[in-house]
Amino acid sequence: MQQMRTAGWEVSEGKPVHVPVNAVMPGRRNNPADHKNGFRPLAVYGPIHYQELPELFMDFVASLTGKSPSTTGAGSEGALTKGPFNALVPTTDLNNALLSYILTGYNGFTTAAGHIGPRYRVEHDISLLMPELWSRLSSEERDPRWLIKQGYSEKVEDFEYEGRTIPASRLGYRATKEFAVNYFGRIFDSPSLVFSEEMLKPELQSLEDFVDGIDNIVEAQQRVARQYIEDGCIEAAIPPLKALLYIMAEGSWEGMNADDSDFRRLFDRESVLNSRWYLDRLEAYREREAAFLRDEIEYIEAVVRSEGAETLEEGVNLDVSLDYCRKELERIRTKEYLDSLYGTLGKDILFKS
Repeated sequence: MQQMRTAGWEVSEGKPVHVPVNAVMPGRRNNPADHKNGFRPLAVYGPIHYQELPELFMDFVASLTGKSPSTTGAGSEGALTKGPFNALVPTTDLNNALLSYILTGYNGFTTAAGHIGPRYRVEHDISLLMPELWSRLSSEERDPRWLIKQGYSEKVEDFEYEGRTIPASRLGYRATKEFAVNYFGRIFDSPSLVFSEEMLKPELQSLEDFVDGIDNIVEAQQRVARQYIEDGCIEAAIPPLKALLYIMAEGSWEGMNADDSDFRRLFDRESVLNSRWYLDRLEAYREREAAFLRDEIEYIEAVVRSEGAETLEEGVNLDVSLDYCRKELERIRTKEYLDSLYGTLGKDILFKS
């Protein structure tokens, strides 16, 4: 039988070749300063950034985007900021998104589009290159911890500027010169000419614009997070999100800042799986499923008692359906069923009484 080889595996002829999506890399729309039209700089990111979940989700909550040639504005305009189009409590979407990232071990890599610093206009070229690059990397080479350890990704550190601390660490980690030489060399003949030092470090192009861009990000995060506090829906946020929103808005939560190990532990998968609030979500999901089955049993029993049972379509056996629902309800009440839910989202709890 003929065989084909793909990704190190032999696949027999006639068998499907599964190519799963194992990386999602959002693109950032960035712009330089345009003071004439009132646009502050946002081009503070290098070609590739990795952010741990707290910093990544700060950006996702704010949904900050730069000015695009196809739009007239910039600012917080992502889907999670469009309240009129979503009837759910805003924290429901955020809870489910953040929890899914924690449970699946999502690695938050993002790429630049538009501009990298004020001098380099890249449109969507960088973002479009990423699939070409990422498909040429092994699983190990796409692991942020490995990249950091090998010196291919470096943390952007806070720094002092004109007597105040600039929270540049919100940008996470960025690709280094070594990354560009070793990995972009798989696409370009001379990657060091394409990705210069000032492209990898946009502050070298204009420190003033770099500082204003970070201020722009932090201020947008503060503004958006305060809305969750002021309208009260923060009380429906899961603990990691609640802590994050307070740190975004006020700089601290219960005496901790973003660098505190106890705060960052809230985003650890094992910490979540062992938490009381996560168990509450699983139990809420189980209760919803049980309530559905109880309603089904009550409905089927009512039909059986009614004269309408004789008018059912041929092949419909209410006794079998009733027996199934009762057994399923019994199964759902077991500890084994609850244990089987670990690793799932469970059910969002809007407000606890």
